[in-house]
Amino acid sequence: METTHDRPDVRSFYALGDADLSRARCLGTACFVARHLAPAQRSEAESQSPPVYCLGKCYAAPASGEDAARPRIEVRSRTAVVLERIVERPARELDDYARRGGLVGLRKALEIGPEQTLGEVDTSELRGRGGAAFPTGQKWRTAAAQVAPAKYVVANFDEGDPGAYVDRFLVEDDPFCLVEGMAIAALAVGASQGWIYARCEYPDAVARLRRALDDARGSGLLGPRVLGSDFAFDVELVVGRGSYACGEETSLVASIEGRRPVVHPRPPFTAEHGLWNAPTVVNNVETLANVPWILRHGGARYAALGIPGSRGTKVLSLNSLFRRPGLYEVDFGTPLSTIVDDVGGGLERGTLKGLWIGGPLSGVIPPTLLDTPLGFAELRAIGASVGHGGVIALDEHTAIRDLVWYVFEFGAFESCGMCTPCRLGTTRIAELFAANARRAHDGRDARREFDEIVSALKYASLCGLGTGLAEFAESIVRYYGEELRPCFA
Repeated sequence: METTHDRPDVRSFYALGDADLSRARCLGTACFVARHLAPAQRSEAESQSPPVYCLGKCYAAPASGEDAARPRIEVRSRTAVVLERIVERPARELDDYARRGGLVGLRKALEIGPEQTLGEVDTSELRGRGGAAFPTGQKWRTAAAQVAPAKYVVANFDEGDPGAYVDRFLVEDDPFCLVEGMAIAALAVGASQGWIYARCEYPDAVARLRRALDDARGSGLLGPRVLGSDFAFDVELVVGRGSYACGEETSLVASIEGRRPVVHPRPPFTAEHGLWNAPTVVNNVETLANVPWILRHGGARYAALGIPGSRGTKVLSLNSLFRRPGLYEVDFGTPLSTIVDDVGGGLERGTLKGLWIGGPLSGVIPPTLLDTPLGFAELRAIGASVGHGGVIALDEHTAIRDLVWYVFEFGAFESCGMCTPCRLGTTRIAELFAANARRAHDGRDARREFDEIVSALKYASLCGLGTGLAEFAESIVRYYGEELRPCFA
């Protein structure tokens, strides 16, 4: 099943529709900070319609749909978890996947049953890798506790944070790991149906998923008797049509249902009332890719990795300004300086101005704070976040004025329009900074308006788009105030 989104009010929400992206120029964050490397291509990206905000090729930025290069992939953690197969070579065939450790976790879950499976995930202390960092075991237990005739599991493959591309390569190179993780989640919570919501910007990954799902059904990994057991589970694919907002789970659920995918207030949470008002577990691809390893090796062994509050490993997507851009699996607790200098090899050229982790809806970290360990609480303490794990290096070619304009222009374009601070505030800040380039506003009034809008975004937004924009703006004020001040002179 693939949703058609045929109603005009639904179809109009999406930016890309059926657009041909094979020659698209990327407008994403990594491409923005690398625009000086190919100015002509950047001009093409800014003039194309519709705009495309991330093609998942941040390692080759500025990127286009024609780029076929693959990123460097390395494991820098003590133990390979998420990248354990693809660091050597892709595992795109089910037989190869099974020979290399696949399906052991699902067989273990089938053997020990739902409650002990939930216990292993609890013990692992796995937290979501899509941005919110919510405890996975807690989310699953909430869904498992619901009494309902149907329950669902959804893999959020709408990897919309410009700067991150880990989910793209997990799906392209290790698709059965995602299927196995979804099956374990379904067994644990009592679901019999799953969906994968995929980005249309990743056509190769979508094609691989279609084939993998067909192979999984043909081999008995999906269907009425999963791996010969009494457990029934199947997965359908839904392909989006271009919307950053659909990465938010209430918007994603509405999109799968064929409704206009605007964000909805919570509670109720999707684990209680999600797809068609049924309990629904929504996890992103990387989160689910951790699950087979946890069941295979045990939650306690997983919890021994990382640091308190941030267990396990994290895959980071380094952008093209690094000397060694690519995908790297690292231990939580690794200092940011190690990520920049040892993992990424420092910058290819220029001077590091800031580090931006977790996409455009997060704080920028100045070089003076690179001794901070990679961790959920540790980054939050300095006004930043782990997010999806995109790691964007900024150099001297990116002015703060231009960066603020870019981020709020992105936010205005991608806003679902449901809440006033996001719908109107993002546009207004983008206007202020565009006007700033022309000195076309009164500085004192503009600063007051900027501060008021940022406060409204922080406290009155419905979802992480607005609050994340506020987090970004606050970090700019906090760490780059001297460069920001002339914008309001």
